[in-house]
Amino acid sequence: MASSSNSSQQEAVMRKQNNGPPYKFLVPLIYAPVLPLIRIGLRKNPVVRDRLFTAVLAGAFAHGFYLVSDLYDIESK
Repeated sequence: MASSSNSSQQEAVMRKQNNGPPYKFLVPLIYAPVLPLIRIGLRKNPVVRDRLFTAVLAGAFAHGFYLVSDLYDIESK
């Protein structure tokens, strides 16, 4: 009996500690508008434009992969 009440108390403490916003899910709000701005702003310099666009897009895919792998890791536990 004591172990079940102890585990429920630990779960309640864990829930209370996660009060902040999930910043890792808010990151796309930053890089999503940056992609079109790169294409528009660097229109006169296509080499830099394409390299920067590719780098930001690769970062977006890496971030998405991190989120998905993190979620799958949490679900498997």
